[in-house]
Amino acid sequence: MVRRHEKKYKKYLGSRTWGAGNTKKRRGKGCKGGRGYAGSHKHKWLHIIKYEPEHFGKRGFVSLKQKKKKVGEIINVGDINLMIKDKKIEKVNDFYEFQFDGKVLGGGKLEFPVKLKANSVSKLAREKIEKAGGVVVT
Repeated sequence: MVRRHEKKYKKYLGSRTWGAGNTKKRRGKGCKGGRGYAGSHKHKWLHIIKYEPEHFGKRGFVSLKQKKKKVGEIINVGDINLMIKDKKIEKVNDFYEFQFDGKVLGGGKLEFPVKLKANSVSKLAREKIEKAGGVVVT
């Protein structure tokens, strides 16, 4: 449909910016709090940590003691007992031989003599294995 008359709008006629203040504020992308990453530690902080959490990189350091503490996998003595009952560990001579890359903890009961080879063994696990007639080789 064709317009038959001009729209009458006289409120801002004769003013350069139509109530926008400086001309830069409404032109183009607008007023967004600075260029680029300006204000990324101030008023744009929430946006940065939500959408770009890796933007500022790593912080602090990890001591060598903490790096050495990382063991990997963990298993309990009771889990070894269940594996023997399910016949997943074979008996060689008088012992059930079990090799594990990780740490063995002392949770659960052990009813069978086990020859255990692991990276590390807790005190309680060592006691339970020796009490059941087993041997720990580290």
